[in-house]
Amino acid sequence: MDQTVLLVVLFIVAYLLGSIPTAYLVGLLRGIDIFKVGSGNMGATNIVRATGKMGWGALVWFFDSAKSVIAVLIGQRVMPDSLALATVVTSIGVMVGHNWSIFVMIITGKLRGGKGAAAAFGTLLTVVPVQVIAGMLALFLVILARTRFVSLGVLMMFGLAVVWIAVLILQQLIQVEYIVYILAVYALLLLRFRENIERLLAGTERRIGESSGL
Repeated sequence: MDQTVLLVVLFIVAYLLGSIPTAYLVGLLRGIDIFKVGSGNMGATNIVRATGKMGWGALVWFFDSAKSVIAVLIGQRVMPDSLALATVVTSIGVMVGHNWSIFVMIITGKLRGGKGAAAAFGTLLTVVPVQVIAGMLALFLVILARTRFVSLGVLMMFGLAVVWIAVLILQQLIQVEYIVYILAVYALLLLRFRENIERLLAGTERRIGESSGL
C-alpha cells in the first residue's frame, strides 16, 4: 500500500477511536447527560463535577488515554520503519477525534467533544520514558494542590513534556522527528484550552470543587 494512503487510513482509524465518547457513556451509567451539566465538556473533570466522585473521573481519564495508546500502537505496528511519522499521524488523529467527535455529532447534532488532555497523555505513554510521565504527574499534582486549577496543571505538565522531549532529542535518546509530535499535541491542547487560558489571565477561571470549570 502506498505510504500516503496508509497514513490516511491510520489517521481515520485513530480519529474513530478518539471519537468514542467515553465521558458521555460513563455519564449515562450515572443517569447524567454530560453535555447538560457543569461546563458541558466531555471530559474527566466535568464527570467529577457532575458525579461528585473522583473515581468516575479517573475511569474516564483511563479509557480516554487507553484509546490513544491503542491508536498509536496500531500506527507503530503497521509502520515499524517510520515510528515517528506513524506516531505524529495517529496522535493528531486520535486527539482530533476526541475533541471533535463524529459520534457526538450523531448524538447531539454538534461536532464537539473533550479538550484532549487524557488523549494527549495516552499518546505520551507510547513515546517517553516512565520518568517523564512521573515528572509530569508530580508537577500536575503540585499545581493542583496549590491552586486547584485543573487547566493550569494540565497546561504546565504538557509544557514540561515539550521541554523534556526536546532534551531527549538533544541527548539523541529519541528521534528528532518527535519534536513535531509534541508540538502538534501541545498546539491542539492550547487550541482547546484557549478559553481556560483567557480566564486564567483574567482571574475568572473556576477551581476544582466549584460549580463549573474545565
